[in-house]
Amino acid sequence: MSDILTPNFGESITSATVAAWHKNAGDPVAKGDTLVTLETDKVSTDLEADESGVLEILVPEGAEAPIGAVLGRISPLDGSSAASPSVLLETREKPASGPYSPVTGVPEQKPEKKTSSPDQTTSGKNGKTEKESSPRFIRKPMSPLRRTIAARLVEAQHQAAILTTFNECDMSSVMELRKQFNAAYRERYGTKLGFMSFFIKAVVKALQEVPQVNARIDGTDIVKNLYYDISIAIGTDKGLVVPVLRDCDRKTLPELELELASLAEKARRGNLSMQDLQGGCFTISNGGTYGSLLSTPILNPPQSGILGMHAIQERPVVRDGQIIARPMMYLALSYDHRLVDGKQAVQFLITVKNAVENPVFEL
Repeated sequence: MSDILTPNFGESITSATVAAWHKNAGDPVAKGDTLVTLETDKVSTDLEADESGVLEILVPEGAEAPIGAVLGRISPLDGSSAASPSVLLETREKPASGPYSPVTGVPEQKPEKKTSSPDQTTSGKNGKTEKESSPRFIRKPMSPLRRTIAARLVEAQHQAAILTTFNECDMSSVMELRKQFNAAYRERYGTKLGFMSFFIKAVVKALQEVPQVNARIDGTDIVKNLYYDISIAIGTDKGLVVPVLRDCDRKTLPELELELASLAEKARRGNLSMQDLQGGCFTISNGGTYGSLLSTPILNPPQSGILGMHAIQERPVVRDGQIIARPMMYLALSYDHRLVDGKQAVQFLITVKNAVENPVFEL
């Protein structure tokens, strides 16, 4: 028999919430099977079976378990230990009250009063009884990760003077480079040549030219970063996560693409570590992957700047007095106006634009 324990996620995390069991109590499991997804206020992770056997669930979905708690057990397949579900921790869902349940939204049933009239029925609208009514809503507690996302967004809005400036860039050169070198990249490095690595390098160049954006306010002090760790916003089924690419000024485009692909895969699997999420200087968010044409991104505290990328669209532009169609992308830079002046923000965004339109990075 082996215990399934809540792992240690880091010094600042004391508990985790059982987000989902992927097997039912009493199910046979094989070594390596994904058993349960745990969520904290910073990361989400899956636990796998250390051995084959029968699953016993001790902590139900929605319950919070301290670090080191026994979430369940895997008993031998010979049946020497019965696998029956038991509940050690209570869920946070509240009991129903009022005319509609606050959890499911289904009309609550009241005991029927006995009556001598044979014609009285409990039929509701369209001839359906109350018991057949469809739920009006479903209530469930926010996951720790979603609570943290919400809190940090509100924190950013309340603590920083956020202002956004816009520009647009012609993606023709980058698209031509990708078309020219993509096949060779895949063959040599096993990864595609994406847009993000070009923007990461462009942002590094802009941070070097406008160091005020690579700084943050700490109380009454200004802390200027002398390194270039760039956070990349990645959307997952469980919410937005922002892992960090380290020392981007020292890495080539293929190195950035390979590391980004690895982080994206870890994010999708819920395997990001605390180290993956800490210490970024500046954030890039690509809403264009979802079709966003323009947005005003919110800062990732305590950072002072975030770049929003958007969808590429062919638009009419003027070149040498002629109107031609070009693949254009709107860029948005949100920044903390307490620290970064408007002139510096515009200079930063123009530097990014010029670097993308005239790429001279090592391929």
